[in-house]
Amino acid sequence: MKLVKKDIAAKDGEGYVELIPEIDEDFWHMYHIIAINDRVRATTIRKVSKETNTGLVSNEKVKITITIAVEKIDFDPNGGSFRVSGKNISENKYIKLGQYHTFDLELNRKLSISKGRWDQVFLDRIEEATDMTKNADLGAVIMSEGKAHICIISQHMTLEKQKVEKSISKKRYSAEAHENDLGKFFEAIMRGIQQHFDFEIVKCVLLASPGFTNEQFFEYMVKTCQQKENKELLAHKDKFVRVHSNTGHLHSLKEVLQDESVMKRLADTKAVKEVKALEEFYTVLANDPNKAVYGPKHVMKAAEHDAIDTLLITDELFRSSGLKERTAFVRLCENVEKTNGKVFMCSAMHVAGVQLNNMTGIAAILRFPFTADEDSDDSDSDDSDEEEI
Repeated sequence: MKLVKKDIAAKDGEGYVELIPEIDEDFWHMYHIIAINDRVRATTIRKVSKETNTGLVSNEKVKITITIAVEKIDFDPNGGSFRVSGKNISENKYIKLGQYHTFDLELNRKLSISKGRWDQVFLDRIEEATDMTKNADLGAVIMSEGKAHICIISQHMTLEKQKVEKSISKKRYSAEAHENDLGKFFEAIMRGIQQHFDFEIVKCVLLASPGFTNEQFFEYMVKTCQQKENKELLAHKDKFVRVHSNTGHLHSLKEVLQDESVMKRLADTKAVKEVKALEEFYTVLANDPNKAVYGPKHVMKAAEHDAIDTLLITDELFRSSGLKERTAFVRLCENVEKTNGKVFMCSAMHVAGVQLNNMTGIAAILRFPFTADEDSDDSDSDDSDEEEI
């Protein structure tokens, strides 16, 4: 994402930014930057009707620049489409004030976003989206005999780009038919890898499977590349890391990212850091439950006592909350960082974010044992004594 201009008042956070989305993942950032009631200004194509002197009506497409007050946002991460709808609030001879319009945002086309207040989470998102050093993508192929999931794991999204399925003959019936089917299956995976992975960006490709399917595929790929002189793919064979998974299903990606060899190689990637932090939370919750809390109420209470060492919160929680709740979550993140705690903003499109969303979307590892109900227990102690009497 390219930042063209930023004009935000330091006093109250009001202002606007001009951005140019350059890759599909930038639409994911836009989804978390643009909110209802924001004002979005962009150039768009609109069909208009014109009446000639003879009374004939003709339709033509004209390029116009308008500003809308956002009422609806539609984002399709797999299709790479992003639409923003709302009422026109700028004077224009082709579209009336108050008339509805929908922007289909496009790559490499500038747009302006205005807000009454840009909070710190919004600003951090822009900084992260425009930092080109953070676009180190990871590829993964989760497979078993006859089925494979080809995925791209970026800083903020895990996308299944292709699913490969092929019926494999049983080896005990015909070894030749089995090998032939397996070869066709591996060939389809190779085509998918070449189609979906840009090795100028992808630093590593995980090949995961139960048994030896991943090893068999890697051997097939190298041998085939040598025979067909596929120098491009052969030049990147060292980027392929074979790891074990219990199944060939997509959900095994979480298990794969926890593999020690993967963690060492990908220690600086956001997805691995999130998985590692969430696993640490589960470990603390199991072994020392008074040092782990989850749910907004309990996490907020722990933060009031500066007890949070590591905060995990999903980006989806900021979108689904109202302004009052969002402001509280923003302050929570700021306060944790001020007290030297770590904050993990987990993407809802990564495996860790999905898991965290299933348990309220927010959790924390504490510096010291703390029970969120302690204060209420103390205040109610007199009443409870009377009840016992």
